[in-house]
Amino acid sequence: MFYIGEYKFMAEIVFGFGTAHGPLLSTPPDKWDLRAEADRQNPRHAFRGGTYNYDELFKLREAENLAAQNALEVRTERHRRCQTQLDKLSGQIADVNPDVVLIVGDDQREWYTEDIQPAFSIYYGEDVVNTAYDEEKAMSMAPGLAYSMQATHPPKDQVYPCEAELAEKIIEQAIEDEFDISASKCPPPGPKGPKGIGHAVGFVYRRLLNDQPIPLVPVLINTFFPPNQAKPKRCYEFGQMIGRAITNWQSDKKIAVCASGGVSHFVIDEEFDHRILKAMQEGDVQTLIDEPNDMFRSGTSETKNWIVTAGILSVTDLGMNLLDYVPCYRSDAGTGNAMAFATWT
Repeated sequence: MFYIGEYKFMAEIVFGFGTAHGPLLSTPPDKWDLRAEADRQNPRHAFRGGTYNYDELFKLREAENLAAQNALEVRTERHRRCQTQLDKLSGQIADVNPDVVLIVGDDQREWYTEDIQPAFSIYYGEDVVNTAYDEEKAMSMAPGLAYSMQATHPPKDQVYPCEAELAEKIIEQAIEDEFDISASKCPPPGPKGPKGIGHAVGFVYRRLLNDQPIPLVPVLINTFFPPNQAKPKRCYEFGQMIGRAITNWQSDKKIAVCASGGVSHFVIDEEFDHRILKAMQEGDVQTLIDEPNDMFRSGTSETKNWIVTAGILSVTDLGMNLLDYVPCYRSDAGTGNAMAFATWT
């Protein structure tokens, strides 16, 4: 906090939100089969602690009659529900009009590669770039992924300013609280210049913020890649540390906190999703931290971004409201992306 005359100022977390960012959100429902074909070729589908090829997964889940949820009319209705919630979130963020947006997301070989993969990283540079949609690169990608590139990348390079002072405050708090995190002040170099910020940030700024230059704090988690993914308990504690750093920041700025990604994918597990989302709504921390780490594999691992965010918001009196939960199936074996949308108000 700081004082001007008799007035006292301190940073305040005024809003939280969580949003899925999966490719199906930006893919027409009749084109979801483009990714389903890749599912059929994938020999390693992660589901409830096991690993299956497509035929094994189909047999395992045959009794669930998932074909009924994979019908085009169902896909279309669920896609519509997702767009409704994205529009609603965009409007609520505009109403809150935050001074800073802190985004908890995962990096999927966009900035970090096998030469170094931090478990937790805070970016404290002055800005980041969301690079323009690259049609040549899109054409070389797996079928269906070009749709998601269009949703996360602007027509031309877009610079997003960052709130470096708050990021440094978080780094200081992390060291004080004995989190040995990575601190990044400039993007890694790429073949055409600095690498652009990844999809976890790009989707939020493109789809929800309409590329408004609201200062950003990127918090990047390694959820996908062994062997150094943090466990759920450590993710929650990391979030609590960030929450303390924000509330101790001497500023009069209003902060919004975002969980980008999740929930279960690329095999949908509605039972897991409902358990985790219910625990967040009820403030049931024990259920969150007791969830076995091998449940957080593949895209489902992005649910840890929500756990970090829940930890951040635990230092406030904001409560979680689940706006909608939409399981978007793209195959009869249960592959696809479950989408969740929530606010903390």
